[in-house]
Amino acid sequence: MSQSALEREVAELMVENLNLEDTAPEEIEPEAPLFGDGLGLDSIDALELALAVSKRYGFQLRADDPENERIFSSLRQLAAHIEAHRTN
Repeated sequence: MSQSALEREVAELMVENLNLEDTAPEEIEPEAPLFGDGLGLDSIDALELALAVSKRYGFQLRADDPENERIFSSLRQLAAHIEAHRTN
């Protein structure tokens, strides 16, 4: 499954900010889980990713947002949320 331009950009952001040296951005499947058995991210990674997204796209991902599980479920979901809320 191929990545959209924004999904590729977000994948690059993830690889850069989370030090995923063994993962190329294009290897991140858009629908694969980001946590657990998928990419294997953890809660610290989620915080770092939220900070990187806020710096790059100009909006906050809040820790208390009940939608976080959905937002961070996959690269595709995260990119869709960014597209809907980005200010830059």
